Amino acid sequence: MSSKSSSARTTVDQEPFVIPDLTVKDLLSAIPAHCHKRSALRSSTYVVMDVAIIGGIYKLTRFLDAFITPEHLELPHPALYTAASFSLWALYTFFVGLFATGLWVVAHECGHQAFSESKTVNNVVGWVLHSALGVPYHAWRITHAKHHASTGHMTQDQVFVPKTRSQLGLRPFDPTQEDLAGSSVTEEVKRELYEALGDSPIGAIYGSLRYLVGGWPAYLILNASGQARYPKDANHFNPAAVMFRPDQRSQIIISNIGILLWLSAVGMAISQWGFFDVFRVYLIPYLWVNHWLVLITFLQHTDPILPHYRASEFTFPRGALSTLDRSLLGDLGSVMGWLGAFATHGISETHVAHHVSSKIPHYHAWEATDALRKRLAQSGIKLQGRPGGWAEVYRVFKACKFVEDEGDILFYKDAYGLAATKPVFTDNTASDSGIEIVDKDA
Repeated sequence: MSSKSSSARTTVDQEPFVIPDLTVKDLLSAIPAHCHKRSALRSSTYVVMDVAIIGGIYKLTRFLDAFITPEHLELPHPALYTAASFSLWALYTFFVGLFATGLWVVAHECGHQAFSESKTVNNVVGWVLHSALGVPYHAWRITHAKHHASTGHMTQDQVFVPKTRSQLGLRPFDPTQEDLAGSSVTEEVKRELYEALGDSPIGAIYGSLRYLVGGWPAYLILNASGQARYPKDANHFNPAAVMFRPDQRSQIIISNIGILLWLSAVGMAISQWGFFDVFRVYLIPYLWVNHWLVLITFLQHTDPILPHYRASEFTFPRGALSTLDRSLLGDLGSVMGWLGAFATHGISETHVAHHVSSKIPHYHAWEATDALRKRLAQSGIKLQGRPGGWAEVYRVFKACKFVEDEGDILFYKDAYGLAATKPVFTDNTASDSGIEIVDKDA
């Protein structure tokens, strides 16, 4: 997004985003049929692999920590032994948290019935794995299914729903001083919006960290970043919450039993081994898992290039294609990019295909992604975002502040009221073999 400023107004050159005009059949037919095959045995090997890797990291950390003593290692100052042990365990929590996120991903696939052909097997495995990670399996499974059905829908999506101008209490839209599409804003409006929203680096860092650390429990307990139309007491632990049908209440109770067993197990572990040991061995990795979950999903669904839709313009294909594939940790180099994808089973790298068909298991999602990208390219659609990491969270947090109360296809505006992207449409009447793009505002 390039900008041109005059003494009274800033105008930007917006990037075009092709609004999809594809059918579900168009998307599914692009994916090889065998990508939909699910195997309980093959899926189980990833659970075993993740647990084995986590156990290996734990054993290695304990082994190395035993050598950080004056008897085995000579360091110039006694405090360095504590620092070395702390650093070792910090690395432990990072890597265990990353691979435990892989277990989270497998449990998530159970919720989509992608683990096996058996619904019973899927729900039992998913309940066990998600409960062990502090997740109310059925409650989240139900709302997550609604999210998949209405991704990017302003009033039906369940999470990462943008705040509107009025919800944030910003000055009303003034067509004489700003463009609804966010391509042109007067300096007066920019100044007022900035004062109301803020865009300082410190504020963005604080907001990003708060989101990454507390975003997941805040969503489950307080419906944070969820549907604004839900009552304030809406949460994932109340069987009578508005998100659940009456016939689903028993499943919410089963989820809550899993959480109670998890809390009891954590409490028993603390009484057995002490808080400090449980804190570094399990609780900090658990917080890392929550952090990765928020980072991954936030960046999949939030970016100034992604549209959101009101009911008149929403279709399932448009919702499924309002997400991004990103290379997790790819901004730290190819090795870390490989590690991020391997440890989390490609959940960040193959997300668009997952939204097109959520029953595709992760081990087939790579091939499905390659095939789908070729089909989307034919329509001028590219959904590969920048690599996913902490710097990208910071950038997106600053770039995505609010959407307008008016309009049916919406893009985020920043703290100055400027939008980086505009919608364009394919012209199906084009007579040649290429893609004709129509800018309706041109």
